[in-house]
Amino acid sequence: MGYAQLVIGPAGSGKSTYCSTLYQHCETIKRTMHFVNLDPAAERFNYPVAMDVRELISLDDVMEELGLGPNGGLIYCMEHLEDNLDDWLEEELENYLDDDYLVFDCPGQIELFTHVPVLKNFVEHLKRKNFNVCAVYLLDSQFITDVAKYLSGCMSSLSAMIQLELPHVNILSKMDLVKNKKDLDDYLEPEAQVLFSQLNQYMAPQYAKLNKALAELVDEYSMVNFVPLDLRKESSMQYVLSMIDNCIQYGEDADVKVRDFDPDADE
Repeated sequence: MGYAQLVIGPAGSGKSTYCSTLYQHCETIKRTMHFVNLDPAAERFNYPVAMDVRELISLDDVMEELGLGPNGGLIYCMEHLEDNLDDWLEEELENYLDDDYLVFDCPGQIELFTHVPVLKNFVEHLKRKNFNVCAVYLLDSQFITDVAKYLSGCMSSLSAMIQLELPHVNILSKMDLVKNKKDLDDYLEPEAQVLFSQLNQYMAPQYAKLNKALAELVDEYSMVNFVPLDLRKESSMQYVLSMIDNCIQYGEDADVKVRDFDPDADE
């Protein structure tokens, strides 16, 4: 049984930073993880790359040869990856043991995990190879300063959860940049009434019915909640990792008990 994290989220949400910090954390606790780049447009990394999709196809080559723009080129690259799962991915996975732990650093184009089936098919391929997979969705914590942006992030996360059909951990990244954490709990577990009230304060009355419908949609699914991640604190990274491990049942055979960690505790 293999284990995998699929690190997704909007562009600029901190996916690569999360991966590099996770790598450093695993180095500290003497734990082995293998990091995979699935972004054909990536340029540099702060973690060792075990597998790199750019060896199969790169965005720069596609844009130059086919005359596509960045968005169209990225979709083309990922569809090319999908067409070569049985060849490229199969060959790469042969280098790893059944109990290895892979972390896939994905592109930030939200269509890939909310609209088109590329990543869903990628996940299904991993499952057939006997991997337990968890989606790790990162949302920039600065979104909580604007309730409309925050609701948009919730809807995007919910869409990814429905599309990918995976155990899901939502993370509010860059918590070290949030100065006022007084009302943070309202955003970790969003409630319809709170979202509806805040939206109505900033938007014209004609949007009241739409605001109510969107807020209730998030509330009715009861699937969207967030875990804060402050990369300055080792305990915060450990808390997030323990949640993800629990989702994919990592270490269950070793009879490891997952204990509670305080994400706000000092190192």
